[in-house]
Amino acid sequence: MVFSTQRVQPARRALTLGLFAAALGLSGLAQAQTPIRLLVGFPAGAGSDAIARALGEKLKDELGAPVVVENRAGAGGQIAAQALKSAPADGHTLFLTHDHSISILPQVVKNPGFNPSADFVPVAGFATFANVLAVSGGTPAKTMDEYVKWVRTQKDGKETIGVPAPGSIPEFLVKLISDKYKLDLQAAPYRGSAPLTADMLGNQITAGIASVPDFIENHKAGKVRIVAVIGAKRQPLLPQVPTFTELGFANLDDYPYYGIFAPVGTPQPVIDRFGTALQKVLAMPDVKQKLTAMGLNVAYEPQGQFAGRVRTYTQTWERIIKASGFKPQ
Repeated sequence: MVFSTQRVQPARRALTLGLFAAALGLSGLAQAQTPIRLLVGFPAGAGSDAIARALGEKLKDELGAPVVVENRAGAGGQIAAQALKSAPADGHTLFLTHDHSISILPQVVKNPGFNPSADFVPVAGFATFANVLAVSGGTPAKTMDEYVKWVRTQKDGKETIGVPAPGSIPEFLVKLISDKYKLDLQAAPYRGSAPLTADMLGNQITAGIASVPDFIENHKAGKVRIVAVIGAKRQPLLPQVPTFTELGFANLDDYPYYGIFAPVGTPQPVIDRFGTALQKVLAMPDVKQKLTAMGLNVAYEPQGQFAGRVRTYTQTWERIIKASGFKPQ
């Protein structure tokens, strides 16, 4: 995936920079009050929403303009991505998202309505995280081995694992787990992690795969139990939980990412300004502590570095998805 580095022509830039600068609080007070929309592709209460609100509260002070979190939930972030594509490149609309909307959706949906490399430009990355397998109170399992043994005791050896969206990395993880342990596991797609977690808490589904931020509070409270985590090493918040790599799964070392994207054509000074503000916010102890407590590995990545991460991650999962035999739907 190669993102566009398109820049407006000098004459056009000179004509429009005043508006772009105003959008990010670089001119008068009246202009600076124009809100910046921060699109989120998942509903209120989900991990992405909580992260966006934690950052938005601080970014407004750095940018000198209100930052409004706008939930465009549905289709695993597809609706929000389409909204970003149709938004003017004037610095007023940005997209806070994780890997699924950018790296995965275009590979699993025939006509997603957007092309990340042609329609979007990375602004900056701010965190990585881990997907995990968690079991609910409907199973006595406390480890992956115990979960596998429990599934084999069920009628016909079949079981369902909830995932936040169809065609998502959690759905592919269900298949990888099923293949490795020779189980009959089926993915049950939800419209986001919030309803998935609610059903797990109600024991309407016995297991789910989502991100650490989605499960960590209920794991700490003993309401769900995380039994495996993606990545090259164990998570600081989950030191007793083994990685999928430790459990014998290959090619699951790359961490999913969180970052900010803008419509293609957004002038570089605007992107740089927002990136600088984000870097300052991430350095604030209270912000870092809050995001870390959610299960994020917080680290600012400037535009070029973040674009490289997105490209490499997309290529890794392109190979896995093709090997799985999955056909875009």
